[in-house]
Amino acid sequence: MRRGSSKKGSANSTTSTNSSAMDLFRSASGKAATKELERIDQLFYSYSNESSGIIDPEGIECLCSDLEVEHTDVRILMVAWKMHAEKQGYFTLEEWRKGLKALHADTIVKLKKALPELENEVRRPSNYVDFYSYAFRYCLTEEKQKSIDIESICELLELVLGSQFPQQVDLFIQYLKTQTDYKVINMDQWMGFYRFCNEISFPDFNNYDEDLAWPLILDNFVDWVKSKQS
Repeated sequence: MRRGSSKKGSANSTTSTNSSAMDLFRSASGKAATKELERIDQLFYSYSNESSGIIDPEGIECLCSDLEVEHTDVRILMVAWKMHAEKQGYFTLEEWRKGLKALHADTIVKLKKALPELENEVRRPSNYVDFYSYAFRYCLTEEKQKSIDIESICELLELVLGSQFPQQVDLFIQYLKTQTDYKVINMDQWMGFYRFCNEISFPDFNNYDEDLAWPLILDNFVDWVKSKQS
């Protein structure tokens, strides 16, 4: 009986020790997470507007300066995507926390070091279509706005797609600037061009079928390019 009691006591002691170790680990992890959040918040307040309590365009310019990137750099748009930022040129504290926690960046140095990996993350095909779609939505600056003017679309195309499909983007921008049928581009046309770049052989357009569900603007674009080629 005594031996059995001894084994039971030993097991209870081991369980108690393991439980204490887990409690210490959780406590240490919790404290570390709290400290990280405090540093993330401190960084936010170093760029935010005191009266509005958010990071505004002026704050973003200061952030870009500290990151040593231009405010027009696509990586700033990628940071906004990571934050799920809703309003162009503005970051809320909640958005800032979400983005920097995901990037494991609680200092400007860490955020700067995180940019190359963020770019790699965005460039993955599974993420890029979401980023491309987000770029359009991020530029809808007015309430109930559903389309973007041609000049802004040309700049956005160059920013988010120019490095991947330079020839297609260059020609499409040329077309958009010379045509007179369209003054704005909507989401369907925007996403259609991304699909066009990924699926249609260029510059011969051999597999382009006008009878398929392509936006009419792409039919017109293909006709315009073919007329230039001939």
